[in-house]
Amino acid sequence: MEDGTLKSLGYCADTGVDDDVLQWDQRADCEVRQILDRIADKWSLLVIALLDKRSLRFTELRRAIDGVSQRMLTRTLRHLERDGLVSRTVHPTVPPRVDYALTPMGATLHSTIRALVGWTEEHQNAIAAVTAAYDRRVAAEQEAAEREAAERDAIARAVLPARG
Repeated sequence: MEDGTLKSLGYCADTGVDDDVLQWDQRADCEVRQILDRIADKWSLLVIALLDKRSLRFTELRRAIDGVSQRMLTRTLRHLERDGLVSRTVHPTVPPRVDYALTPMGATLHSTIRALVGWTEEHQNAIAAVTAAYDRRVAAEQEAAEREAAERDAIARAVLPARG
């Protein structure tokens, strides 16, 4: 097999040392892409970050994550548990007490998340400045397009009655 080619249509792993994005399997059914979709969403990232220090109950997680619905938190925890990143412990009490904690594999993911958050904090001001400049440029372009359209309409209205 030639270097840099996929082993088969279903093979989703790296094809060599080249980390070029064009080498990544970008099909929707690629397992790596599916895992990234599950762990890189905002709720999963927050759950993993919160569980880094200690285990938490569902209600503690829900209170700590602003804006998450009960349904979404339940789905997120189930996905993380299914992928082996979070463990769920049910205590035989009345009412039942359920604790969530990072598994050893989930703890290794936390360091990656911490690096991503660090990068974001380091670059947030630059991103905000570029975003504001982009928004101003797009607004100015929209205003210019609207002015040009109004001028064309005015010319067309001036020409049309002269033809009649």
